Amino acid sequence: MALHRAGGLAAEPLAVDVREPQSVAAAVAAAHSRLGGIDLVVNNAGIGMRTVNPRFLTQPQPFFEVDPAGFADVVATNLTGYFLVARAFARIFIEQGHGRFVNVSMNHETMRRPGFVPYGPSRAGAEALSLIMTEDLRPFGVTVNIVLPGGATATGMIPDELPEPARAGLLPAEVMGPPAVFLASAEAQGLTGERIAATDFRRWLADFRAQRSGASPPD
Repeated sequence: MALHRAGGLAAEPLAVDVREPQSVAAAVAAAHSRLGGIDLVVNNAGIGMRTVNPRFLTQPQPFFEVDPAGFADVVATNLTGYFLVARAFARIFIEQGHGRFVNVSMNHETMRRPGFVPYGPSRAGAEALSLIMTEDLRPFGVTVNIVLPGGATATGMIPDELPEPARAGLLPAEVMGPPAVFLASAEAQGLTGERIAATDFRRWLADFRAQRSGASPPD
């Protein structure tokens, strides 16, 4: 927030618990009132494996050892949170006749990785939700696209004991910037149902532009 304001950009803080329908409804109403309208929503709320198993990278737990309360908390944030936020903003988008959703996901491999319950299932569910949202909102001119980093990313969910060589290989959070900015641009008008890996964004964008222009995609 401070960095955005220091850069001369408008930024408004707004606290919301994405797991609670009333909190989401209040935040959506406040955002709409403050901004005078909403054009794009990025669903990015999430907690990871560290909340249920702090040593998930070195000592993964089988699903049958996962605490039910921890499972429910991750799903409530990573899946139900997406649903509640999207549901609330969809009503605004439909009424105003336009709007865009960007739902953040992760690699399919992580959804199947041993020891990654409940994070894997929560993100797999959010991705299925995104696909259904795409079709439900298509008749209203509201778009839905998925963006994922394309690899392990440096977040607060990475264990402190991760060796430095491995930590140095983590993707910076900023990798998500270019595809998100593109999906907010005029060039992305009408684009829906795409799944974009940030690490592959340059190639994806070149292919997209080639297809739009009728040219052959670059090698």
